[in-house]
Amino acid sequence: MSEIEGGCNCGAVRYRLSGEPITVAVCHCANCRRQSGSAFSVNIVVAGEAMQLSGDLTTYEDHDTESGQPVLRQFCATCGSPIRSITAASPQMAIVKAGTTDDPGRFTPAIHVWTATALPWVEIPANLPQFPRNPR
Repeated sequence: MSEIEGGCNCGAVRYRLSGEPITVAVCHCANCRRQSGSAFSVNIVVAGEAMQLSGDLTTYEDHDTESGQPVLRQFCATCGSPIRSITAASPQMAIVKAGTTDDPGRFTPAIHVWTATALPWVEIPANLPQFPRNPR
């Protein structure tokens, strides 16, 4: 899986990820639900330097976090597609929305986080690591 490409709905933003993802994580926090418009968000976690980006992103600085440190939620300035998040706690990482990749079927979740706030009808596979909040 050495190279991953993706982008937004309108094509104004494109990106390329090099190297293997650190993990593919499903986040069940309320903020990710609102950003994704779904029951959870599937995220590809990569080293920040592994991401090459073209196009204009707009940033929403989300301060509604457990740590109080902001999450920079970045999206296409034209169509609004969410692209990635950068956390102040780990700015060297990029959390890329798996649904924006050109081939999202390649990314099987390996971990579930913020399960304490998962919607009651979401079934989380028992064989995957689960964390009520962020893993330590």
